[in-house]
Amino acid sequence: MSRIIVLGCGAWGTAIALSLDRRGGQQITLWSHSPEEAQEIVAAGENKLYLPGFPIPSGIAVTSDAAAVADAEIVVSVVPSKFLRPTLVRLRSHLHSGQIIVSATKGIEDYSFLRMTEVIAGCLAETARTETGQLLPALNLPIGAFSGPSFALEVAQGQPTAVTVAFTRSSIASRIQAEFSSESLRLYTSTDVIGVELGGALKNVIAIAAGVASGVGLGYNSAAALITRGIAEITRLAVACGGRRETLAGLSGVGDLVLTCTGSLSRNRTVGQELGRGRKLPEILAGMGGKVAEGVLTTRAALGLARQRGIEMPIAEQMELIMNEGKNPLEAIRELMLRPGKDEL
Repeated sequence: MSRIIVLGCGAWGTAIALSLDRRGGQQITLWSHSPEEAQEIVAAGENKLYLPGFPIPSGIAVTSDAAAVADAEIVVSVVPSKFLRPTLVRLRSHLHSGQIIVSATKGIEDYSFLRMTEVIAGCLAETARTETGQLLPALNLPIGAFSGPSFALEVAQGQPTAVTVAFTRSSIASRIQAEFSSESLRLYTSTDVIGVELGGALKNVIAIAAGVASGVGLGYNSAAALITRGIAEITRLAVACGGRRETLAGLSGVGDLVLTCTGSLSRNRTVGQELGRGRKLPEILAGMGGKVAEGVLTTRAALGLARQRGIEMPIAEQMELIMNEGKNPLEAIRELMLRPGKDEL
C-alpha cells in the first residue's frame, strides 16, 4: 500500500486527495500549513472554505504536522506558487531519499521566474538543519509535473478527466500513472517536464485575456483568436526554455488552455471578466475569499522569463498593463489588433 501526502488544502489539493481515495489501495494524507484549517476540515468533515459539499472520507487523514511528510513515499505539492518556497523550507528536514515529488501547482515563481519543479529542486539542493541542529545533506529526488484540463470541482465529482504526468525518467512517470489512474482520472505520461509545466502555468495568463474579452462584450470570434494566438505565444516561450512543441498541442497545452479560457469555473477567466467590466485588480482579488488565481502573478513572471529568452508575448504584455497599470481593456484589445501583420507560422 503506497503512502501519499498531498500538500495544500485548497480546492485542487482536496480534489486530488478525494480522487486518490476513490481509487483505493493507498494511504492518503491531506496536509495543511495551518493547524486551524486542518482542525476545521476534520470538525466539519469537509473543506467548507475551498471545496464545500464533498465529505472527506475517513480514509483520508488531515493534518498540519510537518512530520507527516516523512512517512510518505509520494509527495504531491499543490501549494500556491507564492507560498511554495517558504513551505519547503518548513518541511525540508522531513524530506528524505527514496521519496518522489509530484508538482501539481500551475504557476511560475515571481521575481525568480522559476518553474515549480525548479523551485523544489533548488530548495532540496540546499543543506538544512533539523530542530536539534543536525545538518542534513542536499537531496536529489525525482521531481515531476502533473497538469492538464482539470477543474477541481469536476475531479471531486468523479467526472472523467485526463491529465499528463511528466518526469525526466519515464519509469517514474509510469509509476505515478499507475498510482493515480482510476475510472475517473486517466493519466498520460511524458518526459517533457518543461513543456508540461509551462503549458499549465502560461494558459492562466491567456485565460485572463479571454475573460477580459468576454467582460468587454466581445464575441466568439475574439475568443477563438485569443485562444489560438495564445497557444502560439505559450509554445514560443516553452520551446525557448527547452520544452517540446508537440507537448503544447496536448493535454497540458491546448487541452488546459481551452478549458481555462472557456469554462465558467476558471478563476483566471473570472478575474479577466471583472477587469473587462471595469473593476480594479485589488478589489477583485479581495473578493475571492482567499482563493488563488495563479495567472495574476504568472503574468509578470512569464514576461520576465520571456525577456530573458528574447521572446515576444504581446497578449501577456497587455494583461500586465491592464492589471497593474490600469490600462483600459478595450484599448489593450485594440492595440493587439493593430500590431503589424505577420505570417501565421
